[in-house]
Amino acid sequence: MPIKKEPAEMSAFERRRLENIAANKALLTDISATAKKVIPDKPAPKPAAKKKSRSEPVKREPARPTRMSSRLAGIDADNETLKRKMEVEAEFEASKVQAKKMRIGDDLNLGDIVVDGKKYGSSVDGIKGIFRGAEPGVRTFSEEDIKETTDAGLKDLHLRMSSLKLYEHWAPNDIKITPQRVYALGFHPIEDKPIIFAGDKEGAMGVFDGSQTTPEVDDDDEDVDVPDPVISAFKTHARTITSFVFSRTDANAVFTSSYDSSIRKMDLDKGVSTQIFAPQDADEDMPISALDVAPSEPNILYFSTLDGSVGRYDIRAPNSEEIWTLSEQKIGGFSLHPLQPHLLATASLDRTVKIWDLRKISGKGDLRHPALLGEHSSRLSVSHASWSAGGQLATSSYDDTIKIYNFADAGKWSPGQDIDESVLEPAHVIKHNNQTGRWVTILKPQWQQRPKDGIQKFAIGNMNRFVDIFASDGSQLAQLGGDGITAVPAVAHCHPSMDWVAGGNGSGKLCLWT
Repeated sequence: MPIKKEPAEMSAFERRRLENIAANKALLTDISATAKKVIPDKPAPKPAAKKKSRSEPVKREPARPTRMSSRLAGIDADNETLKRKMEVEAEFEASKVQAKKMRIGDDLNLGDIVVDGKKYGSSVDGIKGIFRGAEPGVRTFSEEDIKETTDAGLKDLHLRMSSLKLYEHWAPNDIKITPQRVYALGFHPIEDKPIIFAGDKEGAMGVFDGSQTTPEVDDDDEDVDVPDPVISAFKTHARTITSFVFSRTDANAVFTSSYDSSIRKMDLDKGVSTQIFAPQDADEDMPISALDVAPSEPNILYFSTLDGSVGRYDIRAPNSEEIWTLSEQKIGGFSLHPLQPHLLATASLDRTVKIWDLRKISGKGDLRHPALLGEHSSRLSVSHASWSAGGQLATSSYDDTIKIYNFADAGKWSPGQDIDESVLEPAHVIKHNNQTGRWVTILKPQWQQRPKDGIQKFAIGNMNRFVDIFASDGSQLAQLGGDGITAVPAVAHCHPSMDWVAGGNGSGKLCLWT
């Protein structure tokens, strides 16, 4: 006769597991009611937007919830109720994350959008009254290069630009102008003092007054804390800020563009940021990669997009935008000729720089565009095309070159005139490491807009943690550096008229040379 086995005693762990399952089932008997509270109601259907004469807009895809292991979440493999609850909560969290990336069309009071953090404690007060791949540290241009210069005028310019000194009152690592990586930079055009604006990858704008000095402290007191510089920072956009443009007619007006598909105007006097342009369809995703305004037409905004388009918008006339498809791939940068604003140059992922004439626009629907005067191809993608007032066009590209084209006779071109191929060849090619990688913002040449000495020059970041200054003939004028620079000042700009240069890095820190 077989011996009857006694049932094994249940372990404490198994008993606790069963108790948890029972408790969870009791709590979630009304899961449908819980799910209804967690999932937001679907918005009412919107009327169909008026069809635009251009390519089909890109729609934002809703963020998908992150998957989580049921075992790690403590859910029984057969408990469908708990699984459904987890999915509902994940969808709700994803919707909140997506909402943070949506642009806001209403006016933004700067006092309501101040960026949190001890570095930005000055808030709105900080801007009031203003108008009133590399070998870090290894120089590619030195004093020996200056000594070898035989031209007396050029040598004086070398010495003047190389004599610019790094701002001494705070180290670059103490000037955190934005919370995240700097993507855009700009000097306010006033000449009383250097005022720098910076935009980061998450849509925050920082403002730094370069005339401020550190307060006097007792040098013998080793425990004394030197206060941080006064920096104002505001969350004006939902995504990366890509450009700054300063009004020639209103010293308090600052225009910004962003990957959130909008252009905004900040009024520094009123402390308000107003949306100037965005797609009429709120669901249309049209990331704006660059912004420019012709000095002679201060109310006309030109912008480029990541889908290969360039647009024109009159801020005096709502819904007046006209958008042309000029490339099948991303346009990373463009600019207008300062003195011939009908000439527009684009730089694209398709490896070309192209020159367009806005005086001659033809075609219908998606085929409507300005006249293409000519193009030049590089071995790899072209990051930016920047016009100087002298008619030179500077480009940077991933083939590790800066190319300077000489179009000094551009004012004589007739509408729609084809540019001879020989003229489209670069006059100067400068070897320059442009391999920024993932964590450094793309290097772009930026001309000084109105140089007092009349000499056209541009700034561009150097992967060895410097900022390079070049003249229109391709000669290097200076390589700006200094102690305390621990990252590449990739986003570099000259003040429009003064010998001031600024560079922003991947940590949101600022370098300033005056």
